[in-house]
Amino acid sequence: MPQEGEQSLPLVRSLNCHVPIRALFRNLSPRVVRPLWIDYRGEPRAYVDLQPGTGREMATFVGHPWMFRDAISDEPLKVNGKELFLPKPAEGRNADINLPVYSLKDRALQVIRRLVRAEDYRRLEIARCLHEELEDQPSVLKDLHRMNQRVEQHLLERIQSQEE
Repeated sequence: MPQEGEQSLPLVRSLNCHVPIRALFRNLSPRVVRPLWIDYRGEPRAYVDLQPGTGREMATFVGHPWMFRDAISDEPLKVNGKELFLPKPAEGRNADINLPVYSLKDRALQVIRRLVRAEDYRRLEIARCLHEELEDQPSVLKDLHRMNQRVEQHLLERIQSQEE
């Protein structure tokens, strides 16, 4: 338990595990993919980018989470249909990386971010809330924070249901 004034470690982080595994990262998307290992403190650590249609065998460990991002836009990508890849001894070797299914609005925001300079977003004749969404750039740190909150909420709900 952290002492007063100390910050606790995030829940989404690598565990101290010594069970090695050879994972196969396969970029099935049309984007350049940046693999990110989530270290023991919950910090993302970037690895060498994967070009579209390529793969790489990666030495990692059971209990070490990985995220995958678009290397240019930092948009999150899906791995085996999920946000995180957590290697498992038996079945968890392949990490198939794909684009998520974007809503029309999210895809439009991506295209506008690519075509319009950030300082010009407010000049676009669009709803004010869309200006704010354009300015809210994708961020791996924000996504990790959101995932940690979700895991914490799930754990609290399980604890409460056991107490009842």
